[in-house]
Amino acid sequence: MAAHCLDVRGLLCPMPVIRTQARVNQLAPGEELEILVTDPGALRDIPAWCRVHGHEVIATEEGRDETTIWVRVGGAAP
Repeated sequence: MAAHCLDVRGLLCPMPVIRTQARVNQLAPGEELEILVTDPGALRDIPAWCRVHGHEVIATEEGRDETTIWVRVGGAAP
């Protein structure tokens, strides 16, 4: 499966979630998306969005200045 990357560094809430949703809508179930964020709220917001929409956060990695969130697209993508 192809790995995809979304760079939303420098964007503040709600833009990381909005951009994540737009990108996920372009992917097939089972594909993975790596999301690069600097907004600390995204570490809560993106997993919450995933739970509501049937996607899975498969890993997170917090760095000093940015966080990476890996999401697997679920079958419930709108």
